Amino acid sequence: MGAMGRSEGAVAEAEALRKAILSGCRGRSARKTGPVGVRRSREGDGGGRIEGRAVCVTGGVSFVGSALVDRLLDRGYAVRLLVETQEDWDKLRETETLWGGVSAVMADMTDMDSLCRAFDGCTGVFHTSSSLDPGGISGYSKHMAEIEVRAAERVIEACVRTESVRKCVFTSSLLACTWRQSDPRSRRVVDESCWSDEQLCRDKKLWYALGKTMAEKAAWEAAARGRRDLKLATVCPALVTGSGFHRRNIAASIAYLKGAREMFAEGLLVTVDVEKLAGAHVSIYEAMSSHACGRYICYDRVIERGEAEELERRLGIPSRILLSGETAAPCSPSSELSNQKLFRLMNSGRKCTFDVYSDLTWN
Repeated sequence: MGAMGRSEGAVAEAEALRKAILSGCRGRSARKTGPVGVRRSREGDGGGRIEGRAVCVTGGVSFVGSALVDRLLDRGYAVRLLVETQEDWDKLRETETLWGGVSAVMADMTDMDSLCRAFDGCTGVFHTSSSLDPGGISGYSKHMAEIEVRAAERVIEACVRTESVRKCVFTSSLLACTWRQSDPRSRRVVDESCWSDEQLCRDKKLWYALGKTMAEKAAWEAAARGRRDLKLATVCPALVTGSGFHRRNIAASIAYLKGAREMFAEGLLVTVDVEKLAGAHVSIYEAMSSHACGRYICYDRVIERGEAEELERRLGIPSRILLSGETAAPCSPSSELSNQKLFRLMNSGRKCTFDVYSDLTWN
């Protein structure tokens, strides 16, 4: 059927995370972490002073989350994994005692007090968690979109309420930017100023795109309502690929590719390697202390015909992108995708001076 059940996918994700953490900790100092994963300095150098590099990662056992955890460990952060299910908790319960710099805590993504306790003591939060169909077949539904919106609101509100948290990097999706009515008379540029049309998503039953769009808007609005300043940045990644993605990230990939034929025709079917995406998250987070802000589109490859065929084969979704027996090359794409903002940040540290999302009128 080309789809993996949730339990099988969860096993693959948890095992990959364990290997990543174990690999990442080789050669690193195995200093003891605090009870909530905050790394403390060695005895005698300041009385157990907290170093201030503790971060919490939601969805840390996911395909994107595990790559992010590994990158954060490489950068010297103490990482706390927020685990949502007993199944994931059971697979990771040894992490806290076996590997320095990593701990885990169980929390309900829709419960404010639970989230505040999980975030307490961390200076930053990476929200990579996403709601998916437990059956692993459809990947996403209208109901899942509603759950994701509520979780996004709760996560940002908890960040605002938790005194230690100063920054949050929120993983959205490129699909929150691309689904808009096209004008055949002109070539449109899709950048961070673009938002997907919610009604269009509903009409086409693009629930994953709708959920990501609504959840990101909810995050910006929750941050604007906060009683204190919280630095928020959102990452809008393309279809996430990388080693084993067709096994470990299949439900999210299938959900993302609903409407793929239209995206392909418009030149908007693009991918990003999970390692590059993890690096972008960390670079944005670190640059938020000075100039990084707003939204960041993240992709590194535009899918061509041969790659589309291979993608369909590996995910077991024939004719999702290309019509069966189709041989003609697609017309010239009607859209142009821009990731220049992230490119500038990664290469020059140019200041962000034009992004304002808290007061937008959504369209």
